[in-house]
Formats: sequence, C-alpha cells, structure tokens
Amino acid sequence: MKTKICPFCASKMKRNGRTKAGRQRWRCTACNGSCTHSYDSEAKAFKAFIDWILSKDRQIDMPGEGRTFRRHTSKFWELWPMPEVVDEIHRVVYVDGIYLARNVTILIAASDEYVLSWYLARGETSRAWKALLGNIAPPDMVVTDGGSGFAGAVKEVWPNTRVQRCLFHAFSQVRRYTTSQPRLKAGIELYAIAQELMHIETLRQADWWVERFMHWCGFWEDFLSERSYNHGRLEYTHERLLKARRSLVVLINKGTLFTYLEPRLMTEGKMPATTNRIEGGVNAQLRSVLRNHRGMSMVRRIKAVYWWCYMHTECPKPPSEIVRSMPTDDDIDLLYETYATNPKEVLGPSEWGNGLAWEEFHHQTRYPNAID
Repeated sequence: MKTKICPFCASKMKRNGRTKAGRQRWRCTACNGSCTHSYDSEAKAFKAFIDWILSKDRQIDMPGEGRTFRRHTSKFWELWPMPEVVDEIHRVVYVDGIYLARNVTILIAASDEYVLSWYLARGETSRAWKALLGNIAPPDMVVTDGGSGFAGAVKEVWPNTRVQRCLFHAFSQVRRYTTSQPRLKAGIELYAIAQELMHIETLRQADWWVERFMHWCGFWEDFLSERSYNHGRLEYTHERLLKARRSLVVLINKGTLFTYLEPRLMTEGKMPATTNRIEGGVNAQLRSVLRNHRGMSMVRRIKAVYWWCYMHTECPKPPSEIVRSMPTDDDIDLLYETYATNPKEVLGPSEWGNGLAWEEFHHQTRYPNAID
C-alpha cells in the first residue's frame, strides 16, 4: 500500500485504528492530525478517458472489447472543458480555425508553447473572433491566415497589436489563381514573385520585393486591362491574374506582409512570418485525433477537440478537480435558457456552443492578474 501523506503538513502518516464504519484511520507522526483516506476511482477513470482521446488506442482492443471502458467513462462526455482567461502578455499569438463541418468551426489561439484559448462557432465571423480574442491579453503581434472577419475583430479587441499575414497563405492565394504551372508569361513572373515571399529576411529585401512587384504591375497593366466577350458579357480576359494581383495589393496597402521585420518587434529575437506553429503543432494533431477516433457524433468530435486543446494549455487542472469544476451539458442548457435572446432559434449547447456566456465560468474583470 502506498504511503499516506498528511493533508495538513505533508508528513508521513501511520495506521491508527478504524472508524465505526470500518474504514482505516490514519494519524500523522508530525502534527498528530487524524483523518481517513479514500481512493478516487473517478479521477482514475477520467485519466483513462483523456489518455484514450489523446492516443491511437481502439476500444475494441480493450478488455471486454471496450464495454467496461465505455461504462466507466460515458459520464465524462457530458463535460465541457472551458478555456481560462489568459492575462499573460505574449510576444506573438497564432490564430486559426479548424472546420469540422460546413457550419461548425473551432477557432483556436496558441502561443509558441501552449494552446491559449478556443471558441466554437458557425463560421469565422467577426463576432466569433472577438469572443476568442476577448479572453486573451493583447500580444505584441498576431499571425493569421487572413480568415474572414478577423481584421475587424482584431482592430476592435486588440487595437495596438500588430498583424502579420501568413506569407505561405499569401503565396497560396496567388497559386490558387495562377496554378503551380502557369502558361502565360505574366502568370509565370507573378508566380515567381510570390514564391520569393518565403525567403525575405530583411527590410531591404522587403522593399526590393515590393518594388519588383509594382514594376510587374506597371509592365503588364495594358495586358491585364484587356477585355473580351463571354456569353454576351464584356469581362476581363485575364480575370484570374487580376485576382492574384489584387490579393497582394491589398496586403501591401494594409501593411501586414512584413510586420515580422519591424525593428520594434525584433528587439527580443526574430518574429515568425507564417502560421506553421498552429498549423502543424495544433491543427495537424487535432485532425489526427479525429481520424484515430472517426465515427464519433459531431458533438463528441467537438468535445474531443476541446479536450485536446485543454490538456495542451499551460496549466491544466488535475483530473479530480476537472471532474468537479467543468460545466456539464445541463449547465450549458441553463445558460442558453437564461441568456439566449430567443432560445427557440438556437440549436442549443449540445449542437454548437456559439454565444455562450463565458463570464459565467471565469472572472468578470478582464486579465484580473495583469499589472498596470
């Protein structure tokens, strides 16, 4: 039997008779405190539940083909792991969304080491992004793939945070219109210019890249202005090249292409130019979890993503505390009934937790531990 530790002074304890109910009583050899100990089987079952979600194990390979496991862990599917308020200021935060269905997406924010927060929504809307960013202290820089609704949300919630558009996604946007093997001379040159985005390391190189791109725009201006009739309508002949050009022009005008090269941000080291950290370190792992446990219902897929994110935060709670503190489906239902403007028009928390009153589970004051 494992040595019992005193809950009062953390010293070793020894047996001290039994209670009227027949349970073993323990006495501390240091402070003479007396208590009984109970084995927390629920915490052990919850740990097995989390270990299964984060692994490749199949239930059919478990004892009894997983029936015992399902019986012991079925109640944990009712829990909703909620993100905590992040009041620590990070140099850089990566944001992205992972789609589980056409109208089901989970927005995720991560630092270089940990997952910071997550939010379930119907799409990458400005309202959903504001709900995600509102729980995180404004960082020095945020890296995004340019999802819809993000620009307005970050301007309102993090007005002083610099935005870096992922250079790989900027290149991919051009490649989508030109293809990887363009046939036209203008397309070949633009594709080569977009490829060079990945190799810019100084502001001087950035200025040279912008100058070269503007020279390309001027040289091919007449070519891109050509129009022709298509089904009786006068349209631009090279519309796809125009869209590729416009995608880069917008980023240059917004000043989000080379934010990572600003001297003020590089005082403590280099800044990232892509969302590789969250794409490979978070999204790829989440897709692996969903692939390993394919066949789950949509609600369980959502909760599996939630549990992975929670267990990869900086300080996840121990299993026994998680079981006691995390809200359940019934708690979420109560919140919808209380705070939804028209509960009949929403599908409910079990069907997509967009619009939850997160402050019910967290501090009412934003960043309560922050220092002015």
